[in-house]
Amino acid sequence: MASSPLDTQTRRLLHGEITYAEAKESDSNILHALGYREQKLKYFTHLYRHRKEIEALAAHHLGLASADTCHAADVEDWVHGSFNVCIRVDVDGHGRNPGKQLMMRLPLPYRIGENRRPGNADEKVRCEAATYVWLQMNCPTVSIPQLYGFGLSTGQTFTLVDNLPFIPRIIHCLRQQLLKWLNYQTPSLYVQHPTKNIQLLGTPYLLIEYIDPSRGRMLSETWADGRQNVKLRTNLFHGLSRIMLAMARVPLPRIGSFTLDSQGYLSLTNRPLTLEIQQLENEDIPVDISRSTTHSTVDSYAADVLAFHESRLRNQPNAVHDLEDGFYQLSALMVMRSVWSCFFRRDLLRGPFLFNLTDLNQSNIFVDKDWNVKYLIDLEWACSLPAEMIHPPYWLSNQVIDMISINDYEPLHSEFVQALAEEEENEGNSKPPIGLSSIMQQGWGRGTFWYSLALSSPTALFKIFYDFIQPRFSTTHDDPKFWQITMPYWGFDAFDFIERKVKDKERYDAALREEFLSSSPR
Repeated sequence: MASSPLDTQTRRLLHGEITYAEAKESDSNILHALGYREQKLKYFTHLYRHRKEIEALAAHHLGLASADTCHAADVEDWVHGSFNVCIRVDVDGHGRNPGKQLMMRLPLPYRIGENRRPGNADEKVRCEAATYVWLQMNCPTVSIPQLYGFGLSTGQTFTLVDNLPFIPRIIHCLRQQLLKWLNYQTPSLYVQHPTKNIQLLGTPYLLIEYIDPSRGRMLSETWADGRQNVKLRTNLFHGLSRIMLAMARVPLPRIGSFTLDSQGYLSLTNRPLTLEIQQLENEDIPVDISRSTTHSTVDSYAADVLAFHESRLRNQPNAVHDLEDGFYQLSALMVMRSVWSCFFRRDLLRGPFLFNLTDLNQSNIFVDKDWNVKYLIDLEWACSLPAEMIHPPYWLSNQVIDMISINDYEPLHSEFVQALAEEEENEGNSKPPIGLSSIMQQGWGRGTFWYSLALSSPTALFKIFYDFIQPRFSTTHDDPKFWQITMPYWGFDAFDFIERKVKDKERYDAALREEFLSSSPR
């Protein structure tokens, strides 16, 4: 079919442009995404106008007498990702103290659902700050940037105790020592340290150490060219294995995210905050997991995750393309509900649960020229998960999540697990109480890898299910009779639901067409 002039009409997204032809085929809600750029300009303008407050907050957390020695980078040097903006702050040296470079890291409110669910930005910053604290306390061998402080939109600011004035620093240290003697929980090294500048800035943030290129480069810069090099891969796999084992030495009682309370105490009382949760909430899709919800069993967690997959299907206007697609999706979700127990060991249903960095992509790993891991950055979306949901990164074969070739990925998975097993042996008596390499290997054979991967992606779930999960039970997954038989058991009036979703898609398509017709690229 010949394309129309409308098909080549473009609109700007946050990163790059999209044509109408691409937009109408996308599984994402492009109508929603078209609003991001205007919101970005508004937010960045707000930050630019408050750069003096940013400099003052940096000075506050460093314990400097004046903010004149702190200089926020120009807008063109801001690092803008999908969910955060990082503003470098250069600090002048004085006396024997050399200058410093810090990063003010701020969540993008228009990407994490802050407007639709106020408090999401604070939740994200609290959990990320708590991840820094937990790793500092329990995994000192894992190299991460120094966290100097953080602030919340509520007006609370927390500063590393080393940078507090003398009297508050001594009081906090004595308090910690007394609580330790009495065998009570001790607060973290981050103490409330009020300043009016957070109210003027009006948005939560983290102030962290800047990792300059002399100390490591992002793995993503050399990944494409170096990933076939066995020596580089071996160094990388062993480095990541040591990090996994360091975190696995501390079994946790629940599935959730760490958070810091107003007194600086660390607790595992926040919902397991993953990227998918705030991404869905950003599109006004109910997740129905309160911020104080944690899980004590694997099945309760899997049920809640599947529930927000189904919520996306119910609430995203373009979630279903046509009747056949509706049958395809509902059948997958219905079967995913019923077969979960085939993929998880009964003896591990109640734990132990292990802390995991769920956003460990190539841009968040800094390596040297030999791919030895030097630093991990961007510690957002970390949470404790069932041990059987922790696997090698899905991107090892350099393929997107729903296009992984098992022939390409399997040898790399085996190579990673072998590196992990060798590191476990090297640990001797200090190795974790649970054999992570054997759990990973069993999970590959059982298919737990694919079930966990499907749970992690609302849009990729269906292809992963039909490619790697359903064939373990039947070879008739391409037969429409399979859909016709299974789909009705998804819920009452399933067919009527699909018909309503097809009408939603028709309305969405009309609105998308109107958007491209009525608006020139901007």
